[in-house]
Amino acid sequence: MDWALDSSAALAWVLPDERSSLAVRFFSNLKQGAILWIPTLWGYEIANALSVAERRKRLTETQSAQALALLTELPLRTDNAPDANSLWRYRCLALDHGLAAYDAAYLELAERRGLGLATIDEKLSAAAKRAGVKTL
Repeated sequence: MDWALDSSAALAWVLPDERSSLAVRFFSNLKQGAILWIPTLWGYEIANALSVAERRKRLTETQSAQALALLTELPLRTDNAPDANSLWRYRCLALDHGLAAYDAAYLELAERRGLGLATIDEKLSAAAKRAGVKTL
């Protein structure tokens, strides 16, 4: 099965102080040939989280580089840049589910492509379940 990969799940796999058994199990059980779809904003979220972790001395530069190397080895596929229709859908999903628009982008991607949503964000996971999207 292919998945939409939220940055929260990816970071819970690579950040030592945020490690989640759910994320570790997800990545350990990822099937050969599975694709992890990400919206364009995913890379910005990952880079921001790693730089903030370094700034706050939660990670060294070496650990940050190792985390990034692990993440870039994943079978990632970036979804197309958003068009007016998807931007409107982000807005609608954000309002309907009380999400930030950037979290709604993950839900919209999963819905549009018929994917499961890999997230450990409780609010996003609950919204996905209400929308009929499979979650971790």
